[in-house]
Amino acid sequence: MTELPLTRARDWLAQAKRDLEQALDCRGAGRHEWACFAAQQAAEKAIAAVHVANGLTPTHHAIARLLKEVPGTAPEALIDKACVLDNFYVATRYPSAHPEGAPLEHFGHIQTDEAIGFAEEIVAFAHQAVGSR
Repeated sequence: MTELPLTRARDWLAQAKRDLEQALDCRGAGRHEWACFAAQQAAEKAIAAVHVANGLTPTHHAIARLLKEVPGTAPEALIDKACVLDNFYVATRYPSAHPEGAPLEHFGHIQTDEAIGFAEEIVAFAHQAVGSR
């Protein structure tokens, strides 16, 4: 493995960690839709880091699918958690994703806590996967 893919993978991981910090800040401010979206972004970027470290280019935003495409085996429970996070990619940002109301009306502490917890697990998985290279 050349140094460039590993360096770029670490860049993706750094941004994933920053997005996770943003999720925590948004949770503290009561912006739950943004906390959920930032958690989704943290997980997506973390798994993108694993792809890049393996010389792959992520071509979509579905975290569960990205996990399944990672060389080696991601735990099934982690893929299930990624499926939950995948639901926050659009619904947290667009009113048209809901029958009525703005996204801010559809997300609260329960979704935020779950999203952040799941994202933290996926970021840790990615950190270990990239760090072992």
